[in-house]
Amino acid sequence: MRPSLASRLMLRIGVLVAAGAVILVTAAWYYARAAADDAYDRLLVGAVLQMTESLAVEEGELTVSLPVSAFELLGLAGQDRIFYRVIDTAGRTLTGYDDLAVPPGAVGVIGDQPLVTGGHHGGEAVRMAVAARRLTDPAISGTARVVVAQTERARRDLARELTLRVVGLVVVMAAVAVAGTMLAIRYALRPVRGMGEALGRRDPHDLTPLSPEVPRELAPFVGSINHFMGRLDQRVGGLQRFIADAAHQIRTPLTALSAQLDLLEPAVAGEDGRRHLARVQDRLRELSRLTNQLLSHAMVIHRADVVQLKAVDLVDVARRAFRSAIPITIDHDTLVSFDAPQGPVMVLGDPVSLREAIANCIDNALTHGVVSRLEVRVVARDGRALIEVEDDGPGIPAEDWPHMLQRFATTRAGDGGTGLGFAIAAEVMAAHGGELGFRRLEAGGFVVVAALPQLAARGGQA
Repeated sequence: MRPSLASRLMLRIGVLVAAGAVILVTAAWYYARAAADDAYDRLLVGAVLQMTESLAVEEGELTVSLPVSAFELLGLAGQDRIFYRVIDTAGRTLTGYDDLAVPPGAVGVIGDQPLVTGGHHGGEAVRMAVAARRLTDPAISGTARVVVAQTERARRDLARELTLRVVGLVVVMAAVAVAGTMLAIRYALRPVRGMGEALGRRDPHDLTPLSPEVPRELAPFVGSINHFMGRLDQRVGGLQRFIADAAHQIRTPLTALSAQLDLLEPAVAGEDGRRHLARVQDRLRELSRLTNQLLSHAMVIHRADVVQLKAVDLVDVARRAFRSAIPITIDHDTLVSFDAPQGPVMVLGDPVSLREAIANCIDNALTHGVVSRLEVRVVARDGRALIEVEDDGPGIPAEDWPHMLQRFATTRAGDGGTGLGFAIAAEVMAAHGGELGFRRLEAGGFVVVAALPQLAARGGQA
């Protein structure tokens, strides 16, 4: 199944939204980490400065009284462990964890600007703050340092919580964006759907230009359709003129040639000459029949594409076809009859194509079937209109019936059969929602049945 334009747009926009969401979430994660580090680093700096301020020289010795408030600050991160170390001017550990290493960059730290950096202690990642205090007492002089380290669990939890909140907000925003985009795309594509519906409702024979209200982006598309329909209209008109001209230009010389051969017959002497003339006349009749049927077939195909069907009286159409198909020179021993209801039998169709189809069935019966009787009937039965052409000839073998509706299929190829008569009639019936069939009578005889839906049965008005 081919994807729709809306689904393709939604897929691409969805990919862009997803990529944007990933970028936003990644940026939120880094921002949350930075925010968490900044918040807890402030606590760490406050604690290390308070410890540094508690250093004092008493009786010639360096002492420290660790303030409780410093540990209370660090205790705000309850799930974290705290490590500290106070180093005297000689580099010895005054109190705290002796294995807590001093960061390399802490050598030059002096004053109230502690160094905050990352590190490891006891196999666990920690955040470290180092502060230094210069002592100038006569008994002790030099620089003492305080190192405070804290594990990063609270930081990670805070960063995770902030990130999850941002993720929830991004998901909601993405869902709203996708839903809004979907509605916007459907609204924006309404002109395309409307133009498709307008084309679907248009009559197949209507080749006038389209004039819908469409956005500027669709104007070239509409223009191309109108250009194509204009060219198609010209081609259809040209084909119609060609068929009419060909019918006139081909039939007229054939008729004249046939008349010339008839005039030539008395002047031909000898048995061989008359036999050759008879053969020429037979071939000319076959050529005329084939030409007429080919032109009739082309006309039927053309009219099926361009002519709009209308309500017609099938009795009147069949009567006209009967009069045109029965030749004046028919054998007087042949019994010919036409039977139809008193009232009209209405169908939806093209009278010209229907007349050609019925005439072909009658002509086929006269040429290949009739021995002494031909009956043409119009019957209305069970919501269908039937045209029955019955003759008393041998008919067509039942095993050949499926093939007789195909073009150039005939059981009398050597007897002037072209194989187009039934094919033309079958195509006309199919174009009118009907069918062509055959029936053999038990008492003898063969019937060609053309069935069409009656107009009243199709929901129209007779």
